[in-house]
Amino acid sequence: MNILLTGGTGFIGRRLLKHLTSLGHSIHLLSRSQVEGYHTTCCDLSQDEIPGDIFKSIDIVFHLAGFAHDLRNNSKLDYLYQKINVDVTVRLAQLSAKAGVERFVFISSTKAGGSLASINCITEEQRLEPDGVYGKTKREAEIRLLKISSHHGIPVTIIRPSLVYGPNMKGNLELMLASIKSGWFPPLPQTGNRKSMVHVDDLVRAIVFISIHDRAIGEIFIVTDAQPYSSREIYEAMCNVSNRPTSNWSVPKFLFDMVSMISPRIKYKIDKLLGDEYYSSSKLEKLGFKAQKTLSDMNETDF
Repeated sequence: MNILLTGGTGFIGRRLLKHLTSLGHSIHLLSRSQVEGYHTTCCDLSQDEIPGDIFKSIDIVFHLAGFAHDLRNNSKLDYLYQKINVDVTVRLAQLSAKAGVERFVFISSTKAGGSLASINCITEEQRLEPDGVYGKTKREAEIRLLKISSHHGIPVTIIRPSLVYGPNMKGNLELMLASIKSGWFPPLPQTGNRKSMVHVDDLVRAIVFISIHDRAIGEIFIVTDAQPYSSREIYEAMCNVSNRPTSNWSVPKFLFDMVSMISPRIKYKIDKLLGDEYYSSSKLEKLGFKAQKTLSDMNETDF
């Protein structure tokens, strides 16, 4: 197939690009800079107009590009969230519909579905308040995509990955692994919290699986490896792959609670570290997809 891919130079995008290439597909990249070995249209999505002619003869669009700056007080960046996560997504879908693209696959986020409160496990059907400006703009993009799909007839599928790990991972997991390797990350307590995760290679498999499944049209799918992990279990797994000894002691939870009182920003970070982010991927599993990797299976080559 002829595929247009945005976000092909990111953590997930690079793995998806490699997988699609191995399957023999013809890949056209929409990227800020030229990618060696691939047909690339250079376009800065934050400011450039998307050229409509690149959609000619495209069968599937995989839209991974997005803006996810990790700031809680980010009012100055709201325009970028709106521009890239919503406006660009809508424009890509409109141009795809106009060109007769057969499928539009949008990589959203579990944050679009909201955060845990009294809910035991979040599913696609629940309509909780999206998590932060990132989650709100991803949810707005989802809603507008589904409207475009119904009005213009372009088949749309939306994917919400849980916490993604693997080689060259980014964000908090990257920082946590680097801190453990350096020997200064605090041994986390076992609090019984639950986090959903998925290896990047399983996510890539899920993206491709969903993109060719007729029953996925017009649907939203959460992707996890179906295993809940506590923060302590994540810490221990990262110690193992880093060849660092796992401490038989831990920093008491009440000390984290005390530190979180210093500022809202610190509280937010600690809540992210020790809180729940638990999601169900049973809807995807019912289609026939099953993750092949779990965190307990990992070794140093998987990070």
